[in-house]
Amino acid sequence: MAPIRKLLIANRGEIAVRIQRAARDLGIRTVQVASEADRDMLAARMADEVIVLGPPAASKSYLAVDRLLDALRDSGADAVHPGYGFLSENADFARAVTAMGRIFVGPDADTIERMGDKVNARQAAIAAGVPVVPGSDGRIEGLEQALSLAAEIGYPVMVKAAAGGGGRGIRVSHTAEELAAAIPTAMAEAKAGFGDPGLYLEAYIEKARHIEVQVLGDGEDVIHLHERECSLQRRRQKVWEEAPAAMLDPGLRAELCASAVRLSRAVRYRGAGTMEYLYDPGRRAFYFIEMNTRIQVEHPVTEMITGIDLVREMLLIAGGGRLRMTQEEVRCTGHAIEVRINAEDPARNFMPNPGHVETLRLPEGPGIRFDEGIYAGYRVPPFYDSLLGKLIVAGASRDEALDRMAAALDGLEIGPIATTTALHRALVRDPALRAGEVSTRWLESWLEGPGVAAIKAGSGS
Repeated sequence: MAPIRKLLIANRGEIAVRIQRAARDLGIRTVQVASEADRDMLAARMADEVIVLGPPAASKSYLAVDRLLDALRDSGADAVHPGYGFLSENADFARAVTAMGRIFVGPDADTIERMGDKVNARQAAIAAGVPVVPGSDGRIEGLEQALSLAAEIGYPVMVKAAAGGGGRGIRVSHTAEELAAAIPTAMAEAKAGFGDPGLYLEAYIEKARHIEVQVLGDGEDVIHLHERECSLQRRRQKVWEEAPAAMLDPGLRAELCASAVRLSRAVRYRGAGTMEYLYDPGRRAFYFIEMNTRIQVEHPVTEMITGIDLVREMLLIAGGGRLRMTQEEVRCTGHAIEVRINAEDPARNFMPNPGHVETLRLPEGPGIRFDEGIYAGYRVPPFYDSLLGKLIVAGASRDEALDRMAAALDGLEIGPIATTTALHRALVRDPALRAGEVSTRWLESWLEGPGVAAIKAGSGS
């Protein structure tokens, strides 16, 4: 396989900008696809070539496989980087790209298919000796089986979509009556969201923390780049991420990361991927829940603590390269935090706020990074995810990183549209968060309690 010379970027926003920069550093020419609403986005301005796919609707642009394949053929690009979201974990798209004789920057289609199905991924984990949350061995066949399993596992339980992601198709039940009501609803949501009504059952860990391990493989060997904590979530969507996970002791951290490498090797993983786990502090036990076979939104915190450019490594591996470092050469230094800056108003139930960015002032200084998809004068379209950019900081310790994040947030100005900056200014000063006393349910409880008042006080609302 020859090194990549020309890359088509099948995404938009900040991740497209991130890929542009990595490609430029490697001397790779870029072709940026865009919808009609994204002609003026930052990634399009940076690219060597731009191809407009179609109307603003994602179904007619970024999700339109035929149009993307036409763009790939017409541009003469020899590779496609899908970023995250959209078609990044679509096995059929990956197969179509390789069938054209082009490179898909990521794992092969069979791996995407296998690990994208939550039941298959769970079975692969069990076979590799990786602990999983107690639950069904495969898809549940109906209500009677679900009720029997739930009685065996013990309530509360979680019904999850087999082909799901992004928090959709999930229902938590504390009683048999709740479970009986949840199954048809979850099945319908899974069918609508993923085209697959299949469900499986898992125990629900009340005070779980969300931990994930970054892996990098070349199809033969795999290494880990340590772990991240992503417990601060709203509606099961991450809003704040840290690396490493501060609550883990060295022994448990080593065991967790080794399990991620073991499973990745078992599926002969190629590229950057993430093994996601739930951690039960009471039992000091971790459980594999799923694998994301793509680059993650939160990958910059891993880059900050390891000094390794993940997107660059993805491009080199996809071009036929082998891993350029051993596990012993991967170092974890300091602590990093990332917050997602979205065009949403957290003081008004996160109401979307697309519109014109008149002012953009980014914080600068040691240990501060901003991955942006916007510029002063840019008009944020209303058709897509509201992510504008990500503020990332690093410090020698978690306390130093928190203090640096507080200062960086005070130095960030995006106006006049409302953003989630005010949320993070309140969070970074919260005593419970600074003490690390959080779980996957903490943020929603905080928002229902003191959160909105703290956000309004911090934003001057």
